Amino acid sequence: MRTRLLYLLKLSGILVFFFALQKIIFAIAYASSAQSALTVGDCFRIWWNGLGLDLSTTGYLITIPFLLTWASTWFSIKHLRRLLAPYFAIIGLTVAVISVADLSLYEFWKFKIDATIFNYIDAPKQALASVSPAYVIGHVLLAIVFAALLVYGLIRVTPKQLVRLDYKRIMFLHQTVIILTGGIIFLMIRGGIGRSTMNIGSAYFSEDPFLNHAAVNPSFNLLYSWLKTEDFGSKYNYLEETELAQRMEHLYPADTNDCTLSLLNNRRPQILFIILEGFGRDYVGMLGGNADVSPNMDRLAKEGVFFDQVYANSFRTDRGLVSALSGHISYPTTSIMKIPAKSQLLPGIAASLKKEGYETTFMYGGDINFTNMRSYFTSTGYQHIISDTDFSLQERTSSSWGAHDEYAFEKLYEMVVEQPLDKPWHIGLLTLSSHEPFIVPYKRLDDIRQNAFAYTDHCLGNFIDRLKELPVWDNLLIVCLPDHGSSSSLNVTSPDFYHIPMLWLGGAIKAPQRIHTLMNQSDLAATLLGQLNIDHTDFTYSRNIFSENYTYPFAYSTFSDGFAMRDSTGVTVFDNVAAKAVVNIPSSNAERERNGKAILQHSYDELGSPGN
Repeated sequence: MRTRLLYLLKLSGILVFFFALQKIIFAIAYASSAQSALTVGDCFRIWWNGLGLDLSTTGYLITIPFLLTWASTWFSIKHLRRLLAPYFAIIGLTVAVISVADLSLYEFWKFKIDATIFNYIDAPKQALASVSPAYVIGHVLLAIVFAALLVYGLIRVTPKQLVRLDYKRIMFLHQTVIILTGGIIFLMIRGGIGRSTMNIGSAYFSEDPFLNHAAVNPSFNLLYSWLKTEDFGSKYNYLEETELAQRMEHLYPADTNDCTLSLLNNRRPQILFIILEGFGRDYVGMLGGNADVSPNMDRLAKEGVFFDQVYANSFRTDRGLVSALSGHISYPTTSIMKIPAKSQLLPGIAASLKKEGYETTFMYGGDINFTNMRSYFTSTGYQHIISDTDFSLQERTSSSWGAHDEYAFEKLYEMVVEQPLDKPWHIGLLTLSSHEPFIVPYKRLDDIRQNAFAYTDHCLGNFIDRLKELPVWDNLLIVCLPDHGSSSSLNVTSPDFYHIPMLWLGGAIKAPQRIHTLMNQSDLAATLLGQLNIDHTDFTYSRNIFSENYTYPFAYSTFSDGFAMRDSTGVTVFDNVAAKAVVNIPSSNAERERNGKAILQHSYDELGSPGN
């Protein structure tokens, strides 16, 4: 058994070493062109933060040798090396080619090799038009050398044969050990026992995109992106291109930088975002929901600017975060946060604030690698990330998702206290306690779901009341906004499911008021940046609702393969599978439906276009 375990360990070691070598070569090759002052410490961090992806890829690649090793405990395999040689040749050549292709293409693409490469397989002449024959030959030879060394190492450590175990008295022990080894390999592939599985975002650790890219295993990235790939551009072709362009120009005006209403008494307040997990209309008294759930939000709504006609763009956290923080559209069949090659191109409120001198931080009391959140936050301007590992063991295990809201708000309060008064900063928080299974350390309402939302409301109220006593309050803007809607009675195909509150609070607010303008969650970016006199033209799907050009108020929301389009005439819910509107309130409206189809079609055309 010792021979078998040592063999699997050697195989893993060779692959992990190869991946580490590939990273260092990549980092050294592009450090100067990426304008990164690469240090020994950077190289270590690249290796360490990318190790999870390396181990996951290694787990996939040693699965077949592991299964043969397991089989050899029952019957002898006399020609193991000969049997595995073709497999090692295939994976060695594949991994080497991917590594060299990644090394070659990064100079032109500026992102890691992914499924985009398959778009050029049928046009190799055009793909190679920008490079010389010598360049191609040199990189082909490099791939051959890499492959030869890797294949030689894998074959060299493989025993010529493995003889069946005849120790019947301890066979149970041997099988237990080999099964545990299989479990370890499974955990390598999965990325541990946490809620999130291994994803590209787990390798992101720096504000410098190049260092993050260097840490990503190219083989894992290619496979991951391929599994996530759809032919987005061919979906939902409802309108002719001319009509599509005309409608989109009307729906999303190019210039909304003007501002007809000023809500703030300072153009550079300290900014705090509190993104409330699933806090939909049902739980907000000010929106006609259960007032017993939200006494604090209802109280605070009278002290700030309360937007009562806001609709979430989507029904999931990963999609809602992108809409709120990047002012971007939501997709019914995919999540752009899970496609790093696309999400890294998104604008971000944090990135815009950082350009103006703001220090930016995001905090989530759960697993920050869940749904690629780490890579998204890092790519869109957050300089510091705080997650479950920054809480005590007792705190981060207080709920099935991570640290309960009382602990998150306490840490947030401590952070605010430590912030300088003379330098601008922005901190974002995503709460988590008002999420299934709705088990919270608080008991006020009998309904377990309503009680969980009441707990978050209680934590929010206490936090705001404590902030009022601090000097920072006079120049503080707090934006409270849910990530998506939630309801115990409505499903995601109901247009009212997406109705959410938005509340602006703090000493930076000129005067309390209520805004009745119909808007989307994604309009926060342009509306807020407009108040700060910061250009927001790169937020193409976000509209400043206080601009003179905001002439057609509407809200667009998506669910699983469908959308809801709401404007002053009513609301249409369109099901793409059924290929028809399934809800029209108060009646059908062809213009409203076609506007919704235009947004859907344009968003997928853009998503399917390379470089967008």
